[in-house]
Amino acid sequence: MGNSVYRVPAIVMGRGPTALGILRSLRLAGITAYVACPTGDHVTRSRWYRPTPGPTPWDGSMGPHAYEILRHMPLDQAVLIPGADDSALWLSDMPRSDLADRFRVSSSTRLTQEILQDKSRFASFLQDTGIPHPRTFRIDSPADIDAMPFDELDRCFVKPVNSQIFSDVMGVKGIWVERRDELHDVWRKLQGHDFKLMAQEYVPGKANDHYFVDGFRDAGGELTGLFTRQRVRMHPADFGNSSYSRSIPLETLKAPVDNMTELLAKLDYRGIFSAEFKRDRRDGEYRIIEVNTRAWTYVEFAARSGVNVCEMAYQDALGLPVTRASTEYRSGAGCVDLHRDINAVRTQDVSTRGPFLTILKQWLGAHFHSFRFDDPRPGLSFARKLLVRRWKERSAA
Repeated sequence: MGNSVYRVPAIVMGRGPTALGILRSLRLAGITAYVACPTGDHVTRSRWYRPTPGPTPWDGSMGPHAYEILRHMPLDQAVLIPGADDSALWLSDMPRSDLADRFRVSSSTRLTQEILQDKSRFASFLQDTGIPHPRTFRIDSPADIDAMPFDELDRCFVKPVNSQIFSDVMGVKGIWVERRDELHDVWRKLQGHDFKLMAQEYVPGKANDHYFVDGFRDAGGELTGLFTRQRVRMHPADFGNSSYSRSIPLETLKAPVDNMTELLAKLDYRGIFSAEFKRDRRDGEYRIIEVNTRAWTYVEFAARSGVNVCEMAYQDALGLPVTRASTEYRSGAGCVDLHRDINAVRTQDVSTRGPFLTILKQWLGAHFHSFRFDDPRPGLSFARKLLVRRWKERSAA
């Protein structure tokens, strides 16, 4: 559809590759979009980037000042689309604000958002379902550690209740612990950062045992978009992000898709979602790890494969009929975060990664997170910054 149909603009709340993916997905649908992000962010290099209109462009930060910026923004209406957990949670209150008629969102309630974003609450919620998940233990005191059946666990690691804050501060997603006394030490050290923590049993498997069910559920409870993919490589190896993934047919992930359908219905979920599962090599079960309640890094990959959840969120927010994506999207397509994947390949031996010629073919045929020929500046800018950083590191050595 073109701009003659979509007259109301969208505002992307986000930064980095995720915001860029949302912006490009909206562009694919013919939707005019502004971006609320910090000055100089990665997404500002895009040819389609526009700062929010008004005397004070919005940097995407939240709070009372953000409501004031929106009140004075010269737009009759706009749809807000989040690209981070905190913005998704903040926007869940928008329908009950005085700005609800002007700034529309496709969002679940705050309670639903909190259950899915708070990893310990999510684990507790899953206990009342039949959905397989790793054993998880909330840690609020040393007594909680002492009560854990540590000897029954295969491997264990400490992770945050809120992964976004933890990752921003610590630079990692989790910390391995091998003994109970080591867990006590890690917990004490992290108390100074005021993190809410939990311990979780590690699900055995490799990078390609991670699977994702992405999609959209509208206000009427219809799953209008579903997209499944498999992680092929990741970096760092333990608690990293996907560096190369590929799309796979829906029918190959029947159990996870069925589990997500059940979970979203129980929570009366509305909006964009991305759920991670890991196939447990001990019993073959697909155990749910987490659910993102907003657009994710691979959202443009899904859109270019035929499942544009950003367009769906826009339509749903405005009360328009939501486009139902075909379940026969292109499978076997690859998407690569090249810088991260180069590091992943370098750290693997041939028996793990396979022949380099196969890797090269994957890269040549893949979608890229940032670089596109019709919008090259974000990718080129990132490459330039990376080269400058490497040069400075070598000069200082």
